[in-house]
Order: sequence, then C-alpha cells, then structure tokens
Amino acid sequence: MVIAIIRSLMKVRVILLLMASSFAFVMAAHTQDTAPADLPSAPSAAKQQAQPRKPAPPPPAATDPPQPAPQTAPATTDSKPEVGAPAASASNPSPSDASQQPGATPAPAPPPEDDTVATIVKRVNEVNVVFTVTDKHGRYIKDLKKNDFKIVDDNKPALEMRSFRTETDLPLEAGLLIDASNSIRDRFKFEQEAAIEFLNQTVRPRYDRAFVVGFDATPEVTQDFTDSTEKLSIGVRALRPGGGTALFDALYFACRDKLLKNSPNGAVRRAIILLSDGDDNQSHVTREEAIEMAQRAEVVVYTISTNLTGSNGHRGDKILERIAEATGGRSYVPFQLTEVANAFAAIQEELRSQYAISYKPADFKPDGRYRTIEIAAKQKGLHVRSRRGYYAPVQ
Repeated sequence: MVIAIIRSLMKVRVILLLMASSFAFVMAAHTQDTAPADLPSAPSAAKQQAQPRKPAPPPPAATDPPQPAPQTAPATTDSKPEVGAPAASASNPSPSDASQQPGATPAPAPPPEDDTVATIVKRVNEVNVVFTVTDKHGRYIKDLKKNDFKIVDDNKPALEMRSFRTETDLPLEAGLLIDASNSIRDRFKFEQEAAIEFLNQTVRPRYDRAFVVGFDATPEVTQDFTDSTEKLSIGVRALRPGGGTALFDALYFACRDKLLKNSPNGAVRRAIILLSDGDDNQSHVTREEAIEMAQRAEVVVYTISTNLTGSNGHRGDKILERIAEATGGRSYVPFQLTEVANAFAAIQEELRSQYAISYKPADFKPDGRYRTIEIAAKQKGLHVRSRRGYYAPVQ
C-alpha cells in the first residue's frame, strides 16, 4: 500500500516537472516574438556602424545678427592679378585666413581705394593755337612742317614746340550764330539755306560737332551740340526773324556757355561763324567784352556781313571785321545775296587748311594777364593769320 502511494507521488512529480518545463519553454518563445515590437524605432547597431558620423552643426547665435564675411586683402599693393585668374571674393576666402576660422573675431575689411587721394594735378603751361598760312596771292599753303615757323610769346621766343598738327588730325567744334532780327528779314530764307549747305559740307559725323544759335534781342539755342547734319538743318530752319539785335550778347553767350563750359578731353579746333549786319542795339556786354570771352574760349570767329550795300564803310561791317581779326578769323562782306554762299564756302576751305600748334612759353606766370602771340613763317612771302593773344590762367 505504502509502495503504491509512493509510486503515485513520483508520477505526479514527473508530470509536474514536465508541465513546468513546457510552460517555461513556451514563455521563453513568446518573449522572443514580442520583444522587437515593444522597442523604439531606432536604427540598429549594425546600421549605425555602416554610416559615417556627421559632425554636429555649431549652435546659432541667439542675439547677434549675421555678419558679412570679411574681404580678403591682396597680398601686396603693387602686384596685379594675372589675366584670367579668378578674383578673390568674400564667398571663397583663403583657408589660411585666421579670420575665417570658427570662433575667431573677423578682421575689419580694408577701406576701398580712393583714386582721388593719389591723384596729382599738374598744371602744364602749354598754349594751343590754330592758324592758317597763305601766299601773296591768298592761296592756302598746307604742306609746311613744325620747323618752318617761329613763335614769339609776350615778346619772347617760345621755349619749346610741343606738338604740330594739320586740321585733319583735330575734330572741329563749331557754332553757327545767325542774326534773326528784323533788319535781315528780306534775305533770311536765302541765308538759312546757305548756312545749311555749309553745315552739310563741313560737319563730319562721329568726329565734328556743331550747334545753332539764333539771336534778336536774346540768344536762343535751336540745336545743341550734335554731329547730325539733319538735326542742325532743322535747328536752322526753326529760326524766325523778329525783334532787336543783341549781337555781342549772343557771341558772349556762345563762347562762355557753349564752348568754354563744354571743354572736351582732347584737343579740338573751335570756330564760330557769325552771320549778321553788325548793328547791335540791345546787348548788355560791350564788343570788347565779347571779344575777350572769345579769346578765353580759344575760338576763331568768322563773320559774314548781311548788309549787301556794296559799301566798305558800313559801321556794322567794321564791327564784324574787328571781331574776326582779334580772334584770328576772317571777315567776309558779300556785295550780292548769292555771295553769302560763296563766303560760307571760303570758310569751309579755310577750316580744312589750318595748322594747330602747341608750345611752352618763356617766363610764363599764371597771373591772368593778357599775353600776345606772334607766329611767323621762316619762308618769305608767306602770311600767317592767328589769334593775337590769350589770357594766362590764374593759379
């Protein structure tokens, strides 16, 4: 009996052990199946080893605004970058620049170069003169050289001749001044057409420039500086006669406001063609003041009388002659209306037969004083016509 109970207990123990083992095995298997689902969705350790680590970005500044990158200064001040080499910029700084390293205080950018600081202004005491040469028959001589002339400035020989050119080497700046007063109303149309023909034959596109001023009691610019002969023709045709005559005011205005204030960079020839009867009755400046302004502007004035009286003693003609001679120009007194066109043609020929010379005067002083000029040809029988003097600049 006892033995039977013991055997029964042993069987029960074996069954319990088997059941416990089975339960443990089932629980272990269930734990392995459900554990990955409970973990956060992070990359595995294998994936982390396969990918390279990225450096953490620097923390952004909380209060300071972004600063522009400093410009890289050139290594030397006297060296120029090679042709084709990329220019240094702030977006591509030098790796060795300490100011570009994190945490370093940016160096202040160098101030921009100011060319005006290093500019040296040097006054060149040089006088420019335009002149013509004719023989005893009045024919133009166009083949002379620099050594064929001698220059006397303020009664002393010039120290040095700097340059010598013919007219084709210098552009022309011309002003056409047309008297539009009542006194020339009856012949105004013909004079307009003659002036237009002169401009068409004289002004070279992209090289010469001209302007048109009509005047009665006041000067009026009907066409400003241009190289277009078409615009100049329109400016001449826009003139209408009427009113008094302020000849000296018109000449003064053209020399000061149109020629003296519009100085070009290079050397030019300046000329004014003045078409008038010479009878001034409303000017605020005198004849000599107008001549002085023409001399300061270094302009040669050619005059064409519109009197057509056939008399050489007209007061207006004498005034026009004085203006022309004082500036190195020439005065024309037609006896018939058709001769006005001939006068324009003669001026055109002279403008194509000029010389331009520059020289350094002796004993020059920038005192604003008037100095005389005498240019003479060494060859006998030749006549030189030029302006008679100039006003020295004031330092």
